[in-house]
Amino acid sequence: MSENQEIDSNAWMVTFADLVMLLLTFFVLLLTMSSMDAKKLENLFTHFKDATGVLEFSGAKEVSELAAFVKKYSDTSNMLVIDQSKFFASFDLPESLQVMRKKLEYKMDLIDDERGIVLSFHEDILFAAGEATAGKELFPVLDAIAEGIEGSSNDILIMGHADSSPVGDNKNNTNWELSISRGLSVLEYFLKQKQLDPERFSVGGYGASRPVHPGDSPEHQALNRRVEIIFKHL
Repeated sequence: MSENQEIDSNAWMVTFADLVMLLLTFFVLLLTMSSMDAKKLENLFTHFKDATGVLEFSGAKEVSELAAFVKKYSDTSNMLVIDQSKFFASFDLPESLQVMRKKLEYKMDLIDDERGIVLSFHEDILFAAGEATAGKELFPVLDAIAEGIEGSSNDILIMGHADSSPVGDNKNNTNWELSISRGLSVLEYFLKQKQLDPERFSVGGYGASRPVHPGDSPEHQALNRRVEIIFKHL
């Protein structure tokens, strides 16, 4: 520096201004993150993944009972954690179905999508291939679901699914009719046997149009035969 060059006494303000701007940006970021709806954010991420989200999150206390979980999930924007093996093990089943209890976590899924909280019965847990009448041996499972419905305030949507195999019974001529009949079969049980409020329910069928697996094997076909009981978002 030459002797004649003057020192700018205000030069420090440039660095100070940069620091203030960085701090302001940091606090705006914190405010933005604190106001995010975690549930909506999770739904946004699932759209990027092109898949529904399994309700197994971290950062909150585990909820094991269906009604309590649905209520907690509907009332909070925090992510909840659920252990599906413990959740399905909590179902009150008779001694004759104790073996089935261990298989429930593989026969049912609990997910979240744009319609609501989805409890999906898959494989042959309720229906045999081409059949629309639910097996009586699994009525205790529906009883446990009915308790969850009764203990929540959500409206319920029941959607049936079929695989792509030709329909083999005399009542349903297409897979569309078969899927709707399966949904109606579950609805009928809830209304007639459990006396639940019919105003809370709606029912439909997707036919074979929404498979979860390609129908390239009997195992995959069985997985596509399912009924979804959906606790619609409040």
